[in-house]
Amino acid sequence: MAKQNMRYITLPSGDDVPVFGQGTWFMGERDSDIQREIQTLQHGIDRGLTLIDTAEMYADGGAEKVVGAAIKGRRDEVFLVSKVLPSNASARGTITACENSLRRLGTEYIDLYLLHWRGHIPLEETVNAMEDLVEQGKIGQWGVSNFDVDDLNELMTVVDNEQVATNQVLYNLSRRGIEYDLLPWCRSNSMPVMAYSPIEQARLLKHPALIEVAKRHNATAAQIALAWVLRDHNIITIPKASNIEHMVENIDSLAIKLQHEDYVTLDATFPPPSRKTALEML
Repeated sequence: MAKQNMRYITLPSGDDVPVFGQGTWFMGERDSDIQREIQTLQHGIDRGLTLIDTAEMYADGGAEKVVGAAIKGRRDEVFLVSKVLPSNASARGTITACENSLRRLGTEYIDLYLLHWRGHIPLEETVNAMEDLVEQGKIGQWGVSNFDVDDLNELMTVVDNEQVATNQVLYNLSRRGIEYDLLPWCRSNSMPVMAYSPIEQARLLKHPALIEVAKRHNATAAQIALAWVLRDHNIITIPKASNIEHMVENIDSLAIKLQHEDYVTLDATFPPPSRKTALEML
């Protein structure tokens, strides 16, 4: 799929980012895989997947080093997302963690910096550190990850919703709990959602319902799972591709238009939530 066919979403900051990004969880863990991972990320950038998501936690910084190698010489082409661990999210710790991420990424700024999940450090302290990083030019904007409605409501007592660029959460066909209250909350507060693990780390791919729908579209189960997540225009998704072939397969899911009968089939097997459930994490 050509870059001009990529769909985009506008963050509260006004930045337009592709609805389809590149995840890097589990990258940088084995030296033998690093060159292939770099090439896959670079191919994704070439195809318009210019949003790259990583974190200091992934491979203890190894994933950030892979990303840094992939974007060397083309930093201005990409929108970088990274995350600070909650244990590091103190006033000083957030600054130090960000500076360490910048060094591993080989860049002077991160476009979007997220608190990876709630920890024991007061939100106001972390928010103040995030705002300091914005003022210093080390990050462009900030957001959160793995925040449920109660967490977001608490966050809104500290900041305005326009300051929070996104909430990155687990969302896929088998993890639909956020549809009950979290997704509506984010929509009403104009906060885009970033969905991680959209194919449940490949565990969904052998499911008969997905295979049935895939046959109707002459597609793969992975492509159907991704197309399903992207049916909501308030959602960005960040699947990881292990190689270029997998990357191309993922990108081609953008061309799939699911039909009513597809949703009926999928809803019968993966029903939407009928009540509040605790936010799931991987």
